[in-house]
Amino acid sequence: MDESKNWVFDHSATTNNSFGRIPFDRSLEELLECGVILVDKPPGPSSHQLAAWARSILEIKRIGHGGTLDPFATGLLTLLCGRSTKITGELLKKPKRYMAVIRFKDSITSDDLNKVLENFRGQVYNVPPKESAVKIQVRSRAISELELTQISEGGRVHLVEIGCEAGTYIRTLVRDIGLYSGNSCELLELHRVGSGSLEDSMACTMQQLTDSVFLWREHGDSNALTKLICPVEVVLDDLPRLVVKDGAVAAVSHGAPLAKPGVVSAPRGLLQGSSVLISSIKGEAVAIAEISVDSDSIEQMKSGHVAIAKNVIMSPGIYPQTWARGQS
Repeated sequence: MDESKNWVFDHSATTNNSFGRIPFDRSLEELLECGVILVDKPPGPSSHQLAAWARSILEIKRIGHGGTLDPFATGLLTLLCGRSTKITGELLKKPKRYMAVIRFKDSITSDDLNKVLENFRGQVYNVPPKESAVKIQVRSRAISELELTQISEGGRVHLVEIGCEAGTYIRTLVRDIGLYSGNSCELLELHRVGSGSLEDSMACTMQQLTDSVFLWREHGDSNALTKLICPVEVVLDDLPRLVVKDGAVAAVSHGAPLAKPGVVSAPRGLLQGSSVLISSIKGEAVAIAEISVDSDSIEQMKSGHVAIAKNVIMSPGIYPQTWARGQS
C-alpha cells in the first residue's frame, strides 16, 4: 500500500481466508448474486428490454441496468445482478463517453465546425428533448471533451467524440450545435464507448451471453459465463477506500457504523462527508458510506464512528460476528 497516499493505522492487520473471497476468485453462483455484466447494446431494443432478456436467460430474479441508452443508441450498457443493483446510483453519476454521427443540413468545413464546438466545452445548458420521459426543465451539464474526428459526405456528416457529465442529453447537445452554427443538425448514430473507467471493449454481445449460458446449463461448463460477469468492485474502483478488519466487515454488513478500532487504512486528505467504499482486506466491497470525520484526523482518534454506511453491498453473515464480543 502506498503510504504517501494512505494513512495506515494497523500494519499488523490480517484476514481469515476461511471467510469471504478475493473478488476475482468468486464462483459463478457468487457472481450471479452480486456481479456486473457489461453488454454491447445493439440498436433497437431498449435498455429495459435487454435487462429483461438477461434476467430470463440467466433465470435470476434481479437484474437492473445502470445508465439508460435510447433504443436507437448502441454501446456500453451495464447490467447489475442481484445485490449489485444497490450501486445503481453510483453508476448513474459516472461521466460518460460517446461517439456521435451528426448530419448538418448544409455542408460545413472542419475548421468552422471546430470553432462552433469550442463554444460547447465546459458548462452548458442541457434541456431534455421532447422524446425523453424526464420532466423538461432547464439544467446544466459539463462537457469535458468535444472533438471532431472524421468528416464525410462533402462536409455534411461528421463523427464527433464526446466526454460529458452523467445525464447529458446528446440529442439536445447536437440540436444546440446546429442552432449555434445556423445550420440545422441531427443525430444519426450514437455509441457509448465508456462509463467511468468501464469501456465498450470490455463488453460482450447478447449472443455471447446467450451462448455462454447454454454451455453452462447444457454442458456444465461455466468458464465462459464466469468470464463475462465482473465482480461488483470493478464498477467501484474510482471510489476512495477505507480498508477495514474482518470484524468490522461483519459489523458494517449488519448495518452498524464503522468504528475507529476497525479501520486498517484510509486515503489522506479525505474530507468529512465524502463518499467512500468500505472494503475488506481481501478487497471486497462491503458498503458505500459517508465518512464522518476528515481522514487526516482518524489517526488521533481512540474511539468513535469513522463512517456511516449509506448502502450496504455485502450480505450479512459472510464474516463471523466477532464484533459482538468486543473485537475489532
